[in-house]
Amino acid sequence: MAGINSNDFSAPDEVMTFEKAEMKVANLANIKVARGVIQPGWSWSSCMKPVVGTESCATRHVGVVFSGRMVATHDDGTEIELCEGDAYVIEPGHDARVEGDEAVIIYEFNTGAIEHFAEYSE
Repeated sequence: MAGINSNDFSAPDEVMTFEKAEMKVANLANIKVARGVIQPGWSWSSCMKPVVGTESCATRHVGVVFSGRMVATHDDGTEIELCEGDAYVIEPGHDARVEGDEAVIIYEFNTGAIEHFAEYSE
């Protein structure tokens, strides 16, 4: 295996679609990176909860917001607004929603979470 790996989201290894969201996945050796575009009006509780069937998201997210605004609310009541340039770790047990009229573009780096998303792709 080469010591340097690169991939391009314009020709992703996988594309996952969800209600009001799309994730393009680039494989880098044994790591998956996803570029998500999440549309205004999306929330985990309205778009994902009916499909996943849990009260809140049970996945750990690690990523960076490229553009847009998203609010994440943890089951313990902690709430944070994530904006362009914010790096984040969101632990399991949360809801999230897009704020405003602009799509949110994120990059996710948790391979396990990305593989979990694939179970619920349309």
